[in-house]
Amino acid sequence: MSGCVDIIGLGPGAEDLRCPRAARALEQATDLVGYVPYVERVAADMGQRVHGSDNREEIMRARLALELAEQGRRVAVVSSGDGGVFGMAAAVFEAMDHGEPQWRDLDVQVYPGVSAVLAAAARLGAPFGNDFCVISLSDNLKPWGVILNRVEAAAQVGFAMAFYNPISKSRPWQLGEALDRLRVHLPGSVPVMFARAVSRPEEHVAFTTLGDARPEQADMRTLVIVGNAETRLIERAGRDPWVYTPRSVGGG
Repeated sequence: MSGCVDIIGLGPGAEDLRCPRAARALEQATDLVGYVPYVERVAADMGQRVHGSDNREEIMRARLALELAEQGRRVAVVSSGDGGVFGMAAAVFEAMDHGEPQWRDLDVQVYPGVSAVLAAAARLGAPFGNDFCVISLSDNLKPWGVILNRVEAAAQVGFAMAFYNPISKSRPWQLGEALDRLRVHLPGSVPVMFARAVSRPEEHVAFTTLGDARPEQADMRTLVIVGNAETRLIERAGRDPWVYTPRSVGGG
């Protein structure tokens, strides 16, 4: 088959945080497939066909990309951040796994991007200087009980953690419940950071503690970062503090 599918991470927002290899793949695409706000971030060249769709239509988008590639098109499937971190990469491979046998012969490449969690961590300092985990609080694809179990397990073993999809109009209560569950296992002094739209003009970062963190400090564009009991702040006069988690862990 002459077509191909390039799964491309667009980065967190700023153009200069898009990886050069991903940018070159975008330029070569004949078709752009993705969630409407993400394809709108890509300046389509003359002749490129744009296939935008709504949220929660990942498998439909993935199947469309594979069908277009089967027709000989060079398809760029775009995701915000990195396509492999709650992005379109898994959806494309899931569609391939359960789809037409000939799709397995297509040329598929995954181009990494700077994920929101890495961009936010760099903005804050080094909150993930030791072991950490990333958890989506969206229960669209997994039960809420599973999410809470993972949050508790991460707290119990001392992971710093990042929460994607912390809150939405349809589930405004979930972040509050997750924070309450963390308070059972962690001191109230643990740093919590709300990093919204990092690298974009509307960027906003707020610093608080687990004891004082409130769900209304977040929206769907916010990444919530929770440190562990060892995470520290370095205060700076008139500037945001640096946040870091020490590399070493005591005990055993």
